Amino acid sequence: MNPTTGQLRQREISKVTALTNPLSGHGAAVAAAQVAIARLKHRGVEVIEIVGEDAEDARHLVAAALERGTDAVVAIGGDGVISNALQVLASNDVPLGIIPAGTGNDHAREFGIPTKDPEAAADIVVDGWTETIDLGRIQRGDGRTKCDKWFGTVAASGFDSLVTDRANRMSWPHGRLRYYIAMMAELSQLRRLPYRMVLDGTREMELDLTLAAFGNTRSYGGGMLICANADRADGLLDITMVHSGSRTKFVRLFPTVVKGTHIELDEVTTTRATTIAVECPDINVYADGDFACPLPAEISAVSAALQILRPNRR
Repeated sequence: MNPTTGQLRQREISKVTALTNPLSGHGAAVAAAQVAIARLKHRGVEVIEIVGEDAEDARHLVAAALERGTDAVVAIGGDGVISNALQVLASNDVPLGIIPAGTGNDHAREFGIPTKDPEAAADIVVDGWTETIDLGRIQRGDGRTKCDKWFGTVAASGFDSLVTDRANRMSWPHGRLRYYIAMMAELSQLRRLPYRMVLDGTREMELDLTLAAFGNTRSYGGGMLICANADRADGLLDITMVHSGSRTKFVRLFPTVVKGTHIELDEVTTTRATTIAVECPDINVYADGDFACPLPAEISAVSAALQILRPNRR
């Protein structure tokens, strides 16, 4: 039986499966993997290394590792490689370890895992302290589009997803510059979008919003505290809704999101729910930075869905 959500317990870690995305952090994951795996072996841990050719292959390899038996799956890279592991580890007692080597590293930030010290991150894995946490889940099955995606941090829709849509359509430039150009283009067309949400099957809301974010944890985009008060162990998702259609006010919002103080502004409202049915025409939802599906969809919190290896401190 799993412990209460949020509670820490210690496990013995003697054999791990290390999943690496060589492209994470513009190649930084390769160097991080070498350092972390050497540290794991130095501390007497058997390491099975796997590298997926794509997301589907990575998930297949993780599933095969669980069948063979492993004390933990260690994701080396960014939030994308963690997302691949989550699709298999959700509702499984095998814990997830993290060696951060991406650009955002929002999972690592949430749990206080060092983002620039793979040896220290490896030590956290070997120490074996696990916390039982919630996960988010996005589901859609309407005959045209099927979706069943687990996420650890935030599901984003509206302005954020429109920017990502545009960036994904661009072939140049590369890296973060492409994202910034896409953001400027979407800012020039900023508008409020017609959302309909039903919270926990009872509370219905029809709102014109610039964006809506659904947080299992607090941050996305490399530390932006969009759901500043989210609790990863309360069985709820925090919903942050931005109402402003003014470009000037929206741009001024960005510095406050870094600190999490945007939730105090008049143009931002927040609430919580376990399950949210969300509709908004022609809008996609992204979770942990990856495409999930077009809306409408059901987004929910699933209690005690993941065991995660983390430092033994609050």
